[in-house]
Amino acid sequence: MAGRLTVCPTPIGNLEDLSSRARKALVEADLVACEDTRRTGLLYERLGIPRPQLVSYHDGNEAERTPALTQRIERGARVTLTSDAGTPAISDPGHRLIRECVERGLEVEVLPGPSAIITALVASALPIARWRFIGFLPRRGGELERLLAVPDTIVAFESPRRLPESLAALATLAPERRAAVCRELTKLREEVARGSLGELARRFRDQVRGEIVVVIAPAQTVPDSADVAFAVDALRRLVQAGARPRAAAGVVAALTGTRANELYRQLTGRDPRE
Repeated sequence: MAGRLTVCPTPIGNLEDLSSRARKALVEADLVACEDTRRTGLLYERLGIPRPQLVSYHDGNEAERTPALTQRIERGARVTLTSDAGTPAISDPGHRLIRECVERGLEVEVLPGPSAIITALVASALPIARWRFIGFLPRRGGELERLLAVPDTIVAFESPRRLPESLAALATLAPERRAAVCRELTKLREEVARGSLGELARRFRDQVRGEIVVVIAPAQTVPDSADVAFAVDALRRLVQAGARPRAAAGVVAALTGTRANELYRQLTGRDPRE
C-alpha cells in the first residue's frame, strides 16, 4: 500500500507556532526529508519527541534524492518534508519532490503553517488585494526600476548585508513609495519598520542582523473620472451615515486607489491641509 508525502511547515522563529497537525506529522513520519538535518534534529529535541530517520534534502541534492524518496513512499513509507523554517517549496527545496509524487499518483498532504512572506505582507499594512513574491530583490538598477512599476504589492527577501544598499537604490528611484522592512519575524527581536523608501533607507544605513523581508507598495495608477466619481459618492454616503470626512476619505482611498486629499477636497470644497 502506498505511503504519503506530508509537506510540513515549521516555525520561522517562535516554537509555539507549530500546529498540532505539524507536530503529528513529525511524530508519525517514518522518514523526514529536511533542508538541514541538524536544524530539524534540534527541532525534535526541543519538542521532546522521538526522532525518526532524517535525510538531507536541499538545493544541492534534491535531483539525486527525489527518486529514492518517491520509491520509499510507493513502498508505504510516510515521508514528511520540512525546510529550515517556514513552508517547504517557497524559496526552499521541495517543489521537485511534490511534483514527482503528484505525477506518480502518490498522496500529497500539504499542511498550512508559518510563512515569513504572509506574515510580513499582513504586518506591512500595505495593500494586499494583489501582491507578488519575487524571491530576493534584484541587484541591477534597471530591474529595480521595472519592479517599482508593477501595480502589485511586492514581497521580497533581502540579506542583512545588502539591505542598506538595496534600500538606498530603491529610495533613489521612488523615495516617497511606502514600504516596510520586517526583520526577525516572530522572534524575540522582531522589528517591523514602516515608512517611505527614503525614510527606511535613512533608518537602515548600517548593516543589521537577522532574516529580512521587504514589502513595497504598488505603483499608483491614475484612476479615471468614473472611478473618482464612484469614490466621491461612496465617501458622501459614509459621511451621511455619520463617518468623519477625513477618516472616511482615507478608507475609501485605500479601497479604490484614489487620493484621500482629492476625495476630501471634492466632498467638502476645502483644502485638506487647512
